[in-house]
Amino acid sequence: MFEKFKDWYENRHEYAKKWKERTGGKVLGYFCTYVPEEILYAANILPVRILGSHEPQDVSEPHIFAMFCPFCRDCLAQGLKGKYDYLDGIMIAQSCLHIRQTYTSWDLHIPVDFKYYLPHPMHVQSPHAIPYLTEELKEFKKAVEKWTDIPITDEDLKRGIEAMNSNRRLLQEVYELRKKSNPPLTGLEAMLMVVSAQITDKQDHNKALEKLLQDLPSRNLDDSGERLMILGSEDDDTKFLGMVEGLGARFVIDDHCTGTRYFDKEVKINGDLLAAISERYVKRIPCPSKDWPQRTRLDYIVQLAKDYDVQGAILIQQKFCDPHELDIPIIKQALEDNGISTLFLEFDVTVPIGQFKTRVEAFLEILREEDLF
Repeated sequence: MFEKFKDWYENRHEYAKKWKERTGGKVLGYFCTYVPEEILYAANILPVRILGSHEPQDVSEPHIFAMFCPFCRDCLAQGLKGKYDYLDGIMIAQSCLHIRQTYTSWDLHIPVDFKYYLPHPMHVQSPHAIPYLTEELKEFKKAVEKWTDIPITDEDLKRGIEAMNSNRRLLQEVYELRKKSNPPLTGLEAMLMVVSAQITDKQDHNKALEKLLQDLPSRNLDDSGERLMILGSEDDDTKFLGMVEGLGARFVIDDHCTGTRYFDKEVKINGDLLAAISERYVKRIPCPSKDWPQRTRLDYIVQLAKDYDVQGAILIQQKFCDPHELDIPIIKQALEDNGISTLFLEFDVTVPIGQFKTRVEAFLEILREEDLF
């Protein structure tokens, strides 16, 4: 049932190359989920999120500080090794310093036809954030039109918005099923589903989701065990999720840019299409690098845990990830104040499964003992 998503995730480069051969279209790699894919779909461009390989590498050291997070170094390494040689362009929407350095180094050392740095507001709580981003999206739209030599009409923008909104709506429908006492999908399957959405044509992905939603409600899995939440830095560490669920627990919800934050909130068309797109990206659940001065994510995360009946939360941080390193202590406290036990783990490029397994086993044992009282 989830084989298609797994295949897309594991063979993402082959998918993009075949898409180019089939359509003759351009493929653009992006580094952050604040990139407005609606405009790219309006221009018939395939957006592909640039991810790492979770394999040891040593090619990025001359280009990026070793004290930068392993995710950004791993992404750059994939580019330097030629894994993304099919990309026609790259772009980033301003986010954390580390992934911005990945973009800058890629720009300097890996040739592509099109490069764009979108100055997305960091102070998304400002009343000026939406009008500011709207003006920036106007400039971005012009740049894409110049690159493709094709104008982007309002009808094109509506088509791009609907492609993204449909995908968000379908993903949310699947996530609603995870609230069940025995969810019909695992946390690993949910991750493969969402991450594959970031690297495939939404037309293909939406068809797969529609088929999934026909079959999924009647699916029965073995008893799900402890209901866990996972949140923190960027995470597509499938081996880790598989290991945890192999111990008898089940991830039922997440707060990640490879999960719920990617499809949170639809674009609401209300006149100015670019302003509508801006409003969605400003008002979506923020990354911690943009969650200030008020910490809006605290109440949201606690409510998410309650809605999905979470017993324990695993908080992960990519090593040296400054925004999440500042964010995790207060989130940990908020969850524990609401009776939800937590486990903190620090990730590197490769996940030390053996060491983590021991710590997760101990955490699950604590949850099971708490359940007896």
